[in-house]
Amino acid sequence: MSLNDHQLERYARHIILKEVGGPGQQKLLKAKVLVIGAGGLGSPLLMYLAAAGVGTIGIIDDDTVALSNLQRQVIHLTDAIGQEKTASAKNSINQINPDVNVIVHNQRLCAENAEDIIKSYHIIADGCDNFTTRFLVNDMSIKYKIPLVSGALSQFDGQLATFKGYDKSLPCYRCLVPEHPRGVLSCAEAGILGAVAGVVGTMQAVEVLKEIVGLGESLAGKLLIYDALTATSRTIKLPKDPDCKYCN
Repeated sequence: MSLNDHQLERYARHIILKEVGGPGQQKLLKAKVLVIGAGGLGSPLLMYLAAAGVGTIGIIDDDTVALSNLQRQVIHLTDAIGQEKTASAKNSINQINPDVNVIVHNQRLCAENAEDIIKSYHIIADGCDNFTTRFLVNDMSIKYKIPLVSGALSQFDGQLATFKGYDKSLPCYRCLVPEHPRGVLSCAEAGILGAVAGVVGTMQAVEVLKEIVGLGESLAGKLLIYDALTATSRTIKLPKDPDCKYCN
């Protein structure tokens, strides 16, 4: 696969990076990434993946755009209120980079459809807002040996990690969250500073691009915690649970 003149100009700032170059950009163009959720995390994530030239982007979401979403879900414009989020996101991606192949899955991810949807992608980027889906995605990541880049938000902070639970030396999401936690409020219940979603979603995009190209150090086996109120972040090591029944 060679880059044409249009691509050489569009991705010039990638290509001049010696760590990326033409070969790295070609990897991006060949990559297939599934983004789960076109909301607060999915919005910046999708926009930066599209701008970077990820060749195929799948979007799965069964929700429609509401006025209250626009405070943080920046991929959706006011005119999109009432539209399916997948359709709205696809339209925005087409405006950012019409060369990206966008696959729309306008449905909720569930046990009945997860395998058929997930197995054809190279990387999963999870930005959903419920633990049932997160557990299901983790299980599919392990089964099909697909890296999972997972982000989470809460009011003024966020978390980010990459999971490769199929690697016997690395933890899976269930090593971190083995069971459905109690008392965790959604953004609708607890509130969220909109720009925090932009920060964490953008960092999530960076980690996806790193996994595709093979840049730097992976977040696999680590958890990045971002605190907007103190403008700080820290990374802690995630141990593998030797008793985890999902990745052992």
